[in-house]
Amino acid sequence: MPWGRVKWFDAKKGYGFLTLDGEEKDVFLHVSALEKSKLRKIRENQKIQFDIKEEQGKLKAVNLKNKKA
Repeated sequence: MPWGRVKWFDAKKGYGFLTLDGEEKDVFLHVSALEKSKLRKIRENQKIQFDIKEEQGKLKAVNLKNKKA
């Protein structure tokens, strides 16, 4: 399960993007994945762990986990 950071997330629009650590690839994040993870809020630059699912040639974040302090 790779680590990344929240590039940006807009709760009103219901989506955002994560950036994989050590790479410049953006991974799409839909609000439904955030809700399933039981994370209430995420903020820009927050460290997060997630799985990547490829759908129609695009990377999508699933199974989000917040970094433990």
